[in-house]
Amino acid sequence: MTPAHPQHTHEKRLFVLDTNVLIHDPTALFRFHEHDVFLPMVVLEELDKNKMGVSEVARNVRQASRFLNDLIEAEGDSSLENGVSLDANHIFSNGKNPHGRLYFQTELIETTLPPNLPSNSPDNAILGVALKLRDRYPERDVILVSKDINLRIKANIVNLKAEDYFNDQVLEDADLLPRGFHDLPENFWEEHSKNMHSWKEQGHTFYRLSGPLTEEWYPGEFISLIGD
Repeated sequence: MTPAHPQHTHEKRLFVLDTNVLIHDPTALFRFHEHDVFLPMVVLEELDKNKMGVSEVARNVRQASRFLNDLIEAEGDSSLENGVSLDANHIFSNGKNPHGRLYFQTELIETTLPPNLPSNSPDNAILGVALKLRDRYPERDVILVSKDINLRIKANIVNLKAEDYFNDQVLEDADLLPRGFHDLPENFWEEHSKNMHSWKEQGHTFYRLSGPLTEEWYPGEFISLIGD
């Protein structure tokens, strides 16, 4: 990860996001306007651990992961070392795109934490990465963003700027919402028929499916397969 060095440091901040921010609001990636966003590796690991299930947390995690995948794919073959653009025209259509970049932790970052803060804690690992970024880029305003009040207190103790995440804006861009329908790939039944159960009830046929694609479905969506 090599963040750009802005000409006016007070205008271009670097926000380090805690996992709970994306769980709270998957669109948080796009809420920092012209500023840059950084995701520590442990955040990606925690997202991966919480992606299964039908809870709101799991759904938000999967949506955040889809946003990340879309941003990376839009960047093409460019190295993630230089981050990816958050100016995502393929995601937004209302002309209110952010203009910063999203950076991933692409290297091992040796952190130095106070002895009473064990580095094997995910929260402390995020804190350590944010501290290292602040020291590595002194010309940048590095800010940790977390919904965890205790993590923000710890950041304050070690003299690191930390903020809570609030988003009171109404979501205006319908492209960020589920489309309401899914087009299935031609090999769908090959991948999912083994785990299919069907039954009839009151004149209707019901199907129960499980598999990788079903995690992306929402209640009430229209599912279609060309040729069926």
